Amino acid sequence: MPTAPIRPERLTAQLPGEFVVFLIGMRLNQPWRVHKWWPVASAMPRMVSELARQPELGFLHAESWFGRTTLMLQYWRSLDQLLAYARNKNAEHLPAWRAFNRAVGTDGSVGIWHETYVAREGTHENVYVNMPPFGLGRAGQLLPASGGRQSASQRLGR
Repeated sequence: MPTAPIRPERLTAQLPGEFVVFLIGMRLNQPWRVHKWWPVASAMPRMVSELARQPELGFLHAESWFGRTTLMLQYWRSLDQLLAYARNKNAEHLPAWRAFNRAVGTDGSVGIWHETYVAREGTHENVYVNMPPFGLGRAGQLLPASGGRQSASQRLGR
């Protein structure tokens, strides 16, 4: 995917209604055991591709960082849609989760983790300066962080 141009202005992002911030990743506890972590690492791009092809599933956007501990930041339209995808027997996630439990389980070679946050208006704020569209700014709509959106407390409605 081509890199978006840097936007030099001060911006904030809005996503109307309730939405979900989902953090998910893995940790290479034993990096030399490639046969253990490679299937885990290669499953996520398949899931994201599947989700991108089916916007009705509720997936909005993702950003990724790689290292010994990986992190993927995802935005979802609703918690119900995220949970439905996780349980969907015909989607990429459930077979990958079952394969992880069979191949790795609790043997300590690969750590996996996730955190889920439900956000609604007035419970989140953000600012972007000299950034390409990023994070919630890619999942939602970017607006000038001016007027009544200048400070963090204003963006939080306080």
